Amino acid sequence: MATQKLYAGAKLREIRTRLTLTQKDFAAKLGVSLPYLNQMENNNRPVSTTVVLALAQEFGLDVTELSTGDSERLVSDMREALADPIFADTMPPLADLRLTASNAPALARAFIELHKSYRQTHERLASLDEALGREDARIQASPWEEVRDFFHYCDNYIDAVDHAAERFSAQANDASDVRTAALGSLSARGIQVKLTDIEALRSFDTKARVLYLSSRSSPQTQVFQTLLQVALISQDKLLEATLDFARFHSDEARAIAKIGLANYFAGAALMPYGTFLAAARDSRHDLELLSARFGASIEQVAHRLSTMQRPGAKGIPFFFVRVDRAGTITKRHSATRLQFARFGGACPLWNVHRAFETPGHFLRQLAETPDGVRYISLARDVSKPGGSFGAPVRRYAIALGCEVRHADALVYADNMDVTNASAYEPIGISCRICERQHCHQRSVPPLERRLTINANERGTLPYEVN
Repeated sequence: MATQKLYAGAKLREIRTRLTLTQKDFAAKLGVSLPYLNQMENNNRPVSTTVVLALAQEFGLDVTELSTGDSERLVSDMREALADPIFADTMPPLADLRLTASNAPALARAFIELHKSYRQTHERLASLDEALGREDARIQASPWEEVRDFFHYCDNYIDAVDHAAERFSAQANDASDVRTAALGSLSARGIQVKLTDIEALRSFDTKARVLYLSSRSSPQTQVFQTLLQVALISQDKLLEATLDFARFHSDEARAIAKIGLANYFAGAALMPYGTFLAAARDSRHDLELLSARFGASIEQVAHRLSTMQRPGAKGIPFFFVRVDRAGTITKRHSATRLQFARFGGACPLWNVHRAFETPGHFLRQLAETPDGVRYISLARDVSKPGGSFGAPVRRYAIALGCEVRHADALVYADNMDVTNASAYEPIGISCRICERQHCHQRSVPPLERRLTINANERGTLPYEVN
């Protein structure tokens, strides 16, 4: 099999800028000529093995940075934006989108932001009657989407916060000691922790200096919420500095992101990077074993696995997603080439939707996306009881997966015939950008294909995709 050439011009320029080097100085340190470096930075030539080795030896660079999934994410996000009916028949060729993502990523992100603003404007106009006469009726980005994109393009890994959480958990010998360390950290600051029958998971009385935790919630949730409060109080300067770096456009986005970073700290403290990565490899990523060892829920473990992207010590690139019963994606992240729809739900052929039918059980699926990449996907429901009779139950399902080339490292791949092409179910991203011609679950026609409509014949769909 031929080795795939690595074109990473934008990443090379980014690295050079970060090192504050001119092209001439950068070329000299890499041991290549100035014209050759210029051609690599403009993607006219692939990055050579000599340059890859020089980056590692001269600068101590984690060379996996050169093949991050930003380009694939940008291509997926641009295709979804261009699938908007407003663009009609103006979808550029896929090759052009890939060229834009690799050569001009800033332009690609600007286009995605522009389309996002258009959608928000369109939605705001749809509720104009409500907006008229209000001082805050100006158009602005959705804080929730802005925060989601921040974590998405950070590979869901926040280095400074992750290391801080690892240092915090170093004072504990095991998972149960993490709770003791958390309680000790709060006690040292004059904060009491009390279990009480409240509907909220966590409530901090700033005047009385008392943290109330719901006695209805699980022990894992109680520990997680305690660690989250530790992050908000003891790591405030670090969280604020990270937020400054992110440059959010609104106070609301910044506030949501701060909670997100505190959540990140809690998960990373409960499952410290080095220890957790070793345990994940030893158990072959058995979620139940990891849950028992670290005192975390199945969802917390699955989400943590999707964050193991520390430079120089990366774990398996996983995708992670959580959906509700309507199929709406409520959490999403992918360190793989698989990218989720930014708007709407997930492909109905994906096993994550079937998890609601078999509560308490893991479902395994071999799946193939339209680009020919094959994955193994694990799905399970993670419904959350309200804690009392008549209390509402929050019903979700999660999916965790990776490319099938990592199957040997997953206990869930045992006894699955990953070499059998017919064992893979065809899944997609979004119907509008999915090119499959014979999908029986298609909801809308693909934008890039012509349709044939025959009034005298009806198949699964009322049209044929050409």
